[in-house]
Amino acid sequence: MPTTEDPNRRRDRIDRSDRGGVTVAAALLLVCGAFVTYGFLSTQTEDEDETAGKRAATPTAEATYDVTYEVLGEGAAEVSYRGAGGDEAHVVTRVGLPWRKTVSVPLGASPIVNVTLDEKGGTASCTLAVRGRHVQRATATGAFGRTACGGEPPTTEAPAAPQ
Repeated sequence: MPTTEDPNRRRDRIDRSDRGGVTVAAALLLVCGAFVTYGFLSTQTEDEDETAGKRAATPTAEATYDVTYEVLGEGAAEVSYRGAGGDEAHVVTRVGLPWRKTVSVPLGASPIVNVTLDEKGGTASCTLAVRGRHVQRATATGAFGRTACGGEPPTTEAPAAPQ
């Protein structure tokens, strides 16, 4: 014999499943709306950036200061130093010594030079001069000897008085 179900109980079960479906549909609608809004705002920002770029007639020059790196000694070494890129290291491998390089470093970036001797060893010393003023000297010795010279960036854009 078939069981009969209470009609009120059946109606409650249908109402609960309908509410769950409505909740899921509302959540999906909100997520879709957020993506559409983000896409619209993102496109608008890109258009504004392109317009602003067209208004700038010439690129602005980044403030820099001059640094002279020098490695004295005999033989060969690997030299890495901070240059115009600011955060990126410039590396010169198997460079013959003595070696000297003057570069423009972005204001706010600290100058640094690292020296690593090759397997033959020897002695090498690095020096660092900021705007013509000596800052530091260090020495490396032996096979694969290492040393580094670094300094603080200048606090102003005005060049130092010649000495």
